[in-house]
Amino acid sequence: MAEATLYYRTAAGVLASRTVTGDQAELPALPEGATPLTEAEYADALADVEAQRHAYVEQLAQEAEANQKADYQALRAAGIPEATARRLSGYSGPDES
Repeated sequence: MAEATLYYRTAAGVLASRTVTGDQAELPALPEGATPLTEAEYADALADVEAQRHAYVEQLAQEAEANQKADYQALRAAGIPEATARRLSGYSGPDES
């Protein structure tokens, strides 16, 4: 039995792969509107998606940390003790008040 992997991007822009096994002479047709990719093109596009995802996760983490710091500083400015302000805000950075 032969095995082949098809790599493609769907009409909606989703990266996909399909592995087929069998003795058929022809590979199955790609979904309507799909663009075929080589294995290298697929790997490059997938690495790009992963890099974008990583950058987005990092951005979210930085925003969350900035929000925690702002909450902590507001609590400290309101006279809340440091330990309580840290617990309420989740902030664990240096005390800059």
